Amino acid sequence: MEEAVNDVNISNAKLTWSAREILRNILLNCLKIEEQEYAASPTDETISTIRYCPTVFDGFACWNKTPAGTTVWQKCPNFLEGFNPKQLAFKRCKPDGTWFVHPESNKTWSNYTTCVDTDDLRFREFINDLYVIGYTVSLLTLLISLFIFYCFRRLKCTRIRIHVQLFLSLILSCILWICWYKFVVDVPEIIIGNPTWCVILHLFIHYFMLSNYMWMFCEGLHLHLVLVVVFVKDNVALKWFYTIGWGIPLCVMTIYTYMRSHSNDDTDNCWMHESEYIWILTIPVTISLFASVLFLINVIKVLLTKLHPCTGHTTPVGIRKAARATCILVPLFGLQNVLLPLRPDPGSFIEPYYQVIAAILISLQGFCVSVLFCFVNHDVIFEIRAYLCRTFPDIFHHVRRETSNNVVLTIDKRTSM
Repeated sequence: MEEAVNDVNISNAKLTWSAREILRNILLNCLKIEEQEYAASPTDETISTIRYCPTVFDGFACWNKTPAGTTVWQKCPNFLEGFNPKQLAFKRCKPDGTWFVHPESNKTWSNYTTCVDTDDLRFREFINDLYVIGYTVSLLTLLISLFIFYCFRRLKCTRIRIHVQLFLSLILSCILWICWYKFVVDVPEIIIGNPTWCVILHLFIHYFMLSNYMWMFCEGLHLHLVLVVVFVKDNVALKWFYTIGWGIPLCVMTIYTYMRSHSNDDTDNCWMHESEYIWILTIPVTISLFASVLFLINVIKVLLTKLHPCTGHTTPVGIRKAARATCILVPLFGLQNVLLPLRPDPGSFIEPYYQVIAAILISLQGFCVSVLFCFVNHDVIFEIRAYLCRTFPDIFHHVRRETSNNVVLTIDKRTSM
């Protein structure tokens, strides 16, 4: 019967730690019932001719001793996501006193198909599709942004180099998440089989997730160094940024992989279910977000001081806009950590709204990064305008002349008023 618990651990992708504990308790109760029935079994040969299917634990529930040729019903498990506990599952005892065997698997089979909440299943599929669409949009915008950064040679300062590394991390993260939803989540056979490649995919996803946060931290750190420390060599700073952005996540994932791979309860379902070692990932993420917030508070303080009318100092437009973009993105990245503890209980009326909002915010992080760090970037806009004027001088010089004339007319009208 211990094998049954192990079987159910890999048969359900959403099986949590508490669900496994519930299953162990069901298994123990089932064993006690079986022992009691064995101790109370009749010795009279005439009575023993009555056939029964024996008590059995099928991995989800305990099915008591049942007369031959009958069907037994019981409520569906209430600890499995996607099951409706108001429905009934059933198991058929054949006339010869044996449980029904499924013709394909050649194993005893309980019918839980009636337990599946079809509305919930369709909603889960919709959420998965929403994630895929969001990550695809983020991937396309990130690739366009990366193409822009590589096309213009003037966009090679330290700040843009950090942007490029963040974009690379997000691009790889988006690709891996799309693969996860298309080739793992949508294929139950893969989850049940638990192949090595899907575990490796899980590890790479979390590595690049950590890298995203570390490079976001580097964005805040760079602004802090430029505005507060000032005298820092770019090549020295970049070495530290590469170490933080790519090296720290590697160290953290090495520890996480070692700890989880040596846990008996955390190596099934492509490592999809909740792990007791998730704190190894959340602690560095939380520290990086907290440090980024502190850096940004200090950066904003310096910017306000430098922009004060009584001072003769001015801050470059690019730095100001980068600071503004980072101030928006750090809370956006932090939302994922805020949303997880606030997740409503399954089945509550606000859970669908939570799932949709979480899917949109998390999957479109890359899109927001592209918009704020590239598409509205002052340096990028200037370079694109210069390129268009060089490539299509007749069109864009004409547009610029018309724009200038309109501005002059507007000023004249205001002056006359």
